[in-house]
Amino acid sequence: MEPGAARIAVDLLGGDDAPAVVVDGALRAMRADPDLHLLLVGPTEVADELIAALDPAQRARITVRPVRDVVGMADHPSAARAESTVRAAVTAVRDGTADALVSAGATGATVTAAVLGLGRSPEIRQPALAATLPAVAGPVVLLDVGGSLEPRPATLARHAVLGAAYAAVAHSIAAPRVGLLSVGTEAGKGDRVRRATDPLLAVEPLPGGARYVGLVEGFDVALGARADVVVTDGFTGNVLLKAIEGAYAMAGGPPAQGGAPRAAALLGVVGTVVVCHGSARADDVASGIALAAHLWRRRATDLVSALLDGNAATNRTDRSTDTEVRT
Repeated sequence: MEPGAARIAVDLLGGDDAPAVVVDGALRAMRADPDLHLLLVGPTEVADELIAALDPAQRARITVRPVRDVVGMADHPSAARAESTVRAAVTAVRDGTADALVSAGATGATVTAAVLGLGRSPEIRQPALAATLPAVAGPVVLLDVGGSLEPRPATLARHAVLGAAYAAVAHSIAAPRVGLLSVGTEAGKGDRVRRATDPLLAVEPLPGGARYVGLVEGFDVALGARADVVVTDGFTGNVLLKAIEGAYAMAGGPPAQGGAPRAAALLGVVGTVVVCHGSARADDVASGIALAAHLWRRRATDLVSALLDGNAATNRTDRSTDTEVRT
């Protein structure tokens, strides 16, 4: 575990089974990481339940921000504009009270709150959720897994840039190989969006010494032999991610070298944000908190931004593709 204090704001009411699983997950995270400090965002009585289960030294690493309102899993993302636990967690990061935030609440609301409260990185219109899978040949970063369901080709190209930078910073992958998910590896395969994105990526300068390897297929995500970063739309990525998790369960568990991704990093916002599944269990929440602490300690947001800034100086992609008609 990396050293250094990390202050993580936790949305106590986010998720299908909140607050019970969030409280349990936060307890596990606190006991596993002696340098972890938590800002519990939610009802005082829920926070008190967690605090009561800690010893006095651990209690000293807990603070509480009382908030009673929550954005429901079925609510429209715009509900995040109102005062709620996820908005208060974002505000804590913006104000410097917390270093990062974790929520298992509605993805759309979390993304909306983060964009409104923290702002987007330069040149990024649609942030992306990046999950890391334990592929056979090593970790594979899959994005998007739920942030942008119907992106345009130019958005997918920018997500490739984000994914390459994230793989280099968060996972120390040298010269990441970037692939575009499709139904075949031959040029011209896929739907209109994939066919339009492929030539864009062929000429897109990528950061961290990354290179585009072309179209990849679904099994390449699990094998990891062809690509370290796989780019797709948020709809397909979310379905694929959950299918892989289900396959792990059918096989009796995840690969020995690591479990299924239990949380995803939100890339393209000016801050460290981690999103867990709405159906997250306690160990999933604990994993999300650990990921947030890892990213903060690595200065991932700052280092990714630095790579993007350096890459922008050489990026000559025609941004007029933003006007392409959606499929």
